[in-house]
Amino acid sequence: MLRKRSNAEEARELFLNAFQPLSSTEILPIEDCDGRILACDIKAAINVPHYRRAAMDGFAVIASDTLGAGSSSPVILNLRKSIEKGACVRVHTGSPMPAGADAVVMVEDTVLHSEKVEVFTQIHPLKNVGEIGEDIQKDDIILKEGHRLRPCDIAILASLGMGSVAVFRKPLVAIIPTGEELVARGKEIREGEVYETNGLMASLYMRKWGGDTKLFDIVTDDPEKIKEAVKRALDADMVIISGGTSVGKRDYVPSVIGSLGNLLVHGIGISPGKPTALGIIKGKPVVCMPGYPVAGLVALYFFARAALRKLGHLPEEQERTVRAVLSEKIPGRIGFKTFARVKLETPYLNTGSRAVPLAIHGAGILSSVSKADGFVIIPESVEGYDKGEEVEVVLIE
Repeated sequence: MLRKRSNAEEARELFLNAFQPLSSTEILPIEDCDGRILACDIKAAINVPHYRRAAMDGFAVIASDTLGAGSSSPVILNLRKSIEKGACVRVHTGSPMPAGADAVVMVEDTVLHSEKVEVFTQIHPLKNVGEIGEDIQKDDIILKEGHRLRPCDIAILASLGMGSVAVFRKPLVAIIPTGEELVARGKEIREGEVYETNGLMASLYMRKWGGDTKLFDIVTDDPEKIKEAVKRALDADMVIISGGTSVGKRDYVPSVIGSLGNLLVHGIGISPGKPTALGIIKGKPVVCMPGYPVAGLVALYFFARAALRKLGHLPEEQERTVRAVLSEKIPGRIGFKTFARVKLETPYLNTGSRAVPLAIHGAGILSSVSKADGFVIIPESVEGYDKGEEVEVVLIE
């Protein structure tokens, strides 16, 4: 079994290079595609707009008929149903432009007198006119494969008359909580037992980050039962196992992964989260997160989220961060990437945020995450940050 501690970045790179993104796709109605990843380029089948249209409420005109018009010297045009020299036609935003008209005078720059229209501004050809293909031209590539669809993108698809589109399938993540001490919610709890939380947390985060999930029942600390659960989970695209990753007598998970596939790393330079293990079984990534909740959350953020993004073709996104000044010193551990929990406070208006450290030690203190606004991530080579130092806080979703 692997016991050598791996560098955090090197472990993640090794892990991500050991499997391939999903190739399977599905066709969905566009109204169900918010946040989904395009599986092909989108080429415009039509021009948008596909006709010349008025871009303002007002009067369609021949631009040269407005020559010399001004606030004190209006040009007078005849109101008609078709365009001819010296005539104009009433139009509304989006109306087809009448044949022969090449501009629109806004209604605000006119005064209507029965069948006559006073025009108080001179305009040039194409003023307030939407030309054919002005927004989108036929055969243009509008959206590229791998683009994460937003509501505004879906509106573009609708403007092209599209009712459905091909997207990559969401990765299915199987989550297996393990531990003799775990009890399902709703059951009576006794001394030495705790309610299962890590599986629920992992399931919710995987959904938030773009996956589908299948949460298994609690599995006891029995290598054969763990192995059987993992085998059943392999119809999913990724497996997350909570607990049983340390080096105690009942920590069987890494050896089970090694017996079924390839245990890539066991023991990683992250704090909390050192007992994290990573493996591959039948080409599928397996993240073994420690049983301590905070350590498990760090493993989810640093490894499981990255794996989910690769599987699902999800684009890399900037972390949501803020700058803040430390209220107290926070220590790091040389050789470990340290995730220190902090709460943000803004005691005085316009003075910026203070970052207050919370439970720096104690990977099992789940409430410290709920109370925290984010992590200060301390590199392996840094012993810590001093009180009063400005730091970057990665916000917890």
